[in-house]
Amino acid sequence: MSCEDVIDVELDSAEPKLVIDASLRWLKGTDGKSQEIKLTLSAPYFDTSVPPATGAQVTVTDAANNIYNFTEFGNTGIYKNANFLPVIGGEYKLNIVYENETYSGTETMMSVVPINRIEQKNDGGFSGEDIEIKVFYTDPAGIKNFYLFEFFVINRDLLSVEVYDDEFTDGNEIFGFYSDEDLKAGEELLIAISGISQRSYEFTNLLLQQYGDGSGGPFQTQPTTVRGNCINETNPENFPLGYFRVTETDVVTYIIE
Repeated sequence: MSCEDVIDVELDSAEPKLVIDASLRWLKGTDGKSQEIKLTLSAPYFDTSVPPATGAQVTVTDAANNIYNFTEFGNTGIYKNANFLPVIGGEYKLNIVYENETYSGTETMMSVVPINRIEQKNDGGFSGEDIEIKVFYTDPAGIKNFYLFEFFVINRDLLSVEVYDDEFTDGNEIFGFYSDEDLKAGEELLIAISGISQRSYEFTNLLLQQYGDGSGGPFQTQPTTVRGNCINETNPENFPLGYFRVTETDVVTYIIE
């Protein structure tokens, strides 16, 4: 015999914060003109939906003082621009006016090397039955580089993120790594490698460390709030969450064998 007790957990709520998902990507082989920025609001733990931040004014300015206006698509919190001009090494400034407060962030577009080849291993992991994917690329010698890898299983809408630096691999061929015990033959895996700044690398690495720590229960307090590269110029205490990233990206779709 057993019984269950229903426990209603009352959690403190905070004023919603602006969450900035501004990742401008120049995909190799494209002109990079079409870009979008997503703005949402933080929400209570038990909420099942993420509220969009609608009605904002969003612009990006480049080093030549070209201003790119991002127009909201409906009331979705997704802001789009079709005339963006990507320049490797160019500095860009994001400016957002939302609820009478001004947010800003700056970032430099980093280049990235292409993916050389992909290797698959079908007897990986502790069980010897997991599929492992290695994505090889050649790091440029004598240049400090940082990389963002994204592995997206299309049919399961599943995203995995990894970051790497070249501290111990400068000038060598090295690989990004992905493993999933549920991968099956025939599935499509979208693989993206992006060149990112050191600050972007450190920000993402801290997020991954906190996410993968696994300690405590579902309401475990994180050691610290990881802040991105955007600030609130009007009210610094009401800082935003998220990040402004500008990258060159190489993308490959791989069919699991």
